[in-house]
Amino acid sequence: MEIIEDVVIVGAGIAGLTTSLGLHSAGIIGDVEDHRVCFHYMEQCMESPGCYRHRESLRHQHYLMTSIVVASTFLEKPISEISCDGREIRCLQRRSLLETLAKELPDGTIRFSSKVVSVDESSGYFKRVHLADGTILKTKVLIGCDGINSVVAKWLDLKKPAFTGRSAIRGNANFKGGHGFEPKFRLFVGKGVRSGFLPCDDENVYWFLTWTPSSKAGDALHPMTPDLGQGGCLALEDGVILARCLGEALLQPGKVEEEYERIEKGLRRFAQERRWRSFDVIATAFVVGFISQSDGKTMNYLREIPV
Repeated sequence: MEIIEDVVIVGAGIAGLTTSLGLHSAGIIGDVEDHRVCFHYMEQCMESPGCYRHRESLRHQHYLMTSIVVASTFLEKPISEISCDGREIRCLQRRSLLETLAKELPDGTIRFSSKVVSVDESSGYFKRVHLADGTILKTKVLIGCDGINSVVAKWLDLKKPAFTGRSAIRGNANFKGGHGFEPKFRLFVGKGVRSGFLPCDDENVYWFLTWTPSSKAGDALHPMTPDLGQGGCLALEDGVILARCLGEALLQPGKVEEEYERIEKGLRRFAQERRWRSFDVIATAFVVGFISQSDGKTMNYLREIPV
């Protein structure tokens, strides 16, 4: 079976859902494929009353951090507590964010078992997306939001993520009846090791432990280390801006060739807008992690300045 779509998004994570909702706001029907679910979208969310309600609900469900407590695991120095100074810092559970985005979609739009197995190019400016169940999707625009092992990135022959020499374990601890921690981000730094935890809500606490050496984690567009905790935010930004660039191209009337040129220009504009923003966050995350987990007098001095 062959289905024709204007836009197909591979991956139903934060970036995929945000892009779809943005296109939906412009009145563009999108199709999102994931290993587990497939979403068909018809409308936007980020500024709709419903999404605003869910967004405020997320704020109320997750603690607002009051300060960051930094301590050294090997130097005899006092603990330093840095106030957040009115900045909104919350530890948001990824599952809650995805559920919030999905709630803005029309009922009956989720389809399971939609794994993408391959991509090729057909005539007439269309890309063909082959699903595991034999379905073929022909689309004018194909967007890859399918993570570090991206099928779309492989088809585009992009380089694989590089090694950074660091490893990270992250998890969520659930305390039935409450954990009793204050809304503070506690960070412990030492020789080659960095750890910490912060409460998400009354019962859930996010924790992490990083050390050397290991590999880089990331997604289809900008693989990055988790040292800043900004991967989800960057994905949201990508989705909003990409939807805007494509919406402007797809909504204008014209011939197929003209539409293809507008789509191409829109994608180039998206790449230009996001290139340095992505580089800034990725580089900052790498440097923060490198300083936090390196040895030597210079690195120890830089790391312990806040303490």
